[in-house]
Amino acid sequence: MDFLPNLTTLTAFTLASFLLFLTPGPDMSLWLSRTIGGGRGAGMAAMVGTNLGCVVHTLLAAFGVSAVIAASAMGFLVLKVVGALYLLWLAIDAIRNGSSLNVKAGEARSNSAFADFMLGVTVNLTNPKVVLFFITFLPQFVSAHDPHVTGKLLFLGLYFVVINLPLAFMMILGAEKLVAWLKERPKVLRGIDFSFAGVFAFFAVKIALTQGR
Repeated sequence: MDFLPNLTTLTAFTLASFLLFLTPGPDMSLWLSRTIGGGRGAGMAAMVGTNLGCVVHTLLAAFGVSAVIAASAMGFLVLKVVGALYLLWLAIDAIRNGSSLNVKAGEARSNSAFADFMLGVTVNLTNPKVVLFFITFLPQFVSAHDPHVTGKLLFLGLYFVVINLPLAFMMILGAEKLVAWLKERPKVLRGIDFSFAGVFAFFAVKIALTQGR
């Protein structure tokens, strides 16, 4: 199937996506907060909302990047280089500032699952870091000369969501124990930070060397 990346690319993307999931951010903090404050149903609803937001980001990134390629191969090269620099910045930021896990256990229950769902959508869609991430991360795994670039970008973005869903489901089921365990073990979070930084610094260097040939 033309929209499927090769095995090497898919393996690298899977590793990066898994590590990204493990790195706490606003989406994860929201799921855990709503689970602890409003129950598992609230956490699940918020989680589905944030992942729907990721689908929207995927569509925007896929068609936006395809438009850049159609307009100029040099423009796509610039996008990839800027993306590599952004990934490098994320790596440095992970080391400097650490994980952004922020769970407010005292949050009250919301009126409905729909309200939690919409909260998840809103938090995800209005987070500028998520917008930048999808626009700069996905293009690192495609070539400007690939005639099926739009399909591959859509596949990778949706595949990212598919990876997230079961992991997030399990995380929400064990939310209270997980939060307590992580707070008692700050070295685990720092280990995740350094792993995240290493992988994304690798991607940044890789794209720089590729374009320099």
